[in-house]
Amino acid sequence: MTYPFLKGHGTQNDFVLLPDHDGSVHGALDAARVRALCDRRAGLGGDGVLRVIRTAALPELAHLADEAAWCMDYRNADGSISEMCGNGIRVFARHLIDAGLVDAGRPIPIATRDGVKVVDVVGDLLRVDMGVPRVLEETAVSVGHLTWAARHVDMGNPHAVAFVDSLDPAGPVGPLLEAPGHDPRVYPRGVNVEFVVRRGERHVAMRVHERGSGETRSCGTGACAVAVATAVADGRAAGEEVGYRVDLPGGTLHIAWTAADRVLMTGPAVVVAEGVTDL
Repeated sequence: MTYPFLKGHGTQNDFVLLPDHDGSVHGALDAARVRALCDRRAGLGGDGVLRVIRTAALPELAHLADEAAWCMDYRNADGSISEMCGNGIRVFARHLIDAGLVDAGRPIPIATRDGVKVVDVVGDLLRVDMGVPRVLEETAVSVGHLTWAARHVDMGNPHAVAFVDSLDPAGPVGPLLEAPGHDPRVYPRGVNVEFVVRRGERHVAMRVHERGSGETRSCGTGACAVAVATAVADGRAAGEEVGYRVDLPGGTLHIAWTAADRVLMTGPAVVVAEGVTDL
């Protein structure tokens, strides 16, 4: 069986998109198919898979169909299910716009496993209301024999944000090819780990290891978690609106933590290819 696909990325966090509007092509979308599609040598290559399905056609999220017609059914590269993907939802929205499935002049609600997210077009960029962050306990992460204090931030998926002196691949953080160590009692389902350095006032840079995918060129929910953790470290007052520039290996995202306690992420998204496959 052949079926259509698209390939897109947001700040070089790349995804395979599978149009499957009524859920009849891929059924339950098994992990083996996801791994085959994401394989960078034998497949199409990607940090994850975004299935484009009508919300009413996905039983586990059908209760959100009245709020959002379209659902982002997201899987990590290893086939595991993830609650949310910040760069992925911008790419997902870009496809909906390009395909004429939504009106780009109006807010675009998209169902996810972390609830409904709303995307707006801002010039050439896309802005996502990522919701209310949860700033949780202090924890720790490790690479080899080194350990750093970290802030646990939940953006619909779990993040551990650690401030370090250098992001140099030859330095202590290393190439991040293996998952950094973490406390399984705090993160029983794994965690995305962000290492952060300060570049200036309200300006940081980061590298990220995503659970189920390894080091990626960018992570949208991770950039939001980094901005929130940095704002907390900077002493943000309740109700204060702050904004941060977050540089990632694949580009730059702009994150605002609003007075209404919501996190807005703005960045690019582009679809670069489409075709058919029988993977």
